[in-house]
Amino acid sequence: MQKIEAIIQPSRLDAVKEALIEIGVEGMTILEARGHGRQKGHTEFYRGREYTVDLLPKVKVELVVHDEAAEKVIQAILTTARTGHIGDGKIFVSRIDEAIRIRNDERGETAL
Repeated sequence: MQKIEAIIQPSRLDAVKEALIEIGVEGMTILEARGHGRQKGHTEFYRGREYTVDLLPKVKVELVVHDEAAEKVIQAILTTARTGHIGDGKIFVSRIDEAIRIRNDERGETAL
């Protein structure tokens, strides 16, 4: 099993979610996040004062999928989340050793 964590622009969430559902992803967790990467935020003016906005709004999508589905999921996220501008986000992939469904104690890939 693979855990895929994608940090994306909030405006791309609906497109990413639809693409994942279209390829058969049954479950995902979506979290609101704030952070910055290389762009280090930006400055804004509000009522004549300058403010530095260094933590930008992002969305984190987390999925645990079968090994065979991981590359298809990654490609779906890459295709739909990419705008070509700085701040498009990152995808992290890690190995999951065990999954347990709390309701009935199912274990492994059947718990997904």
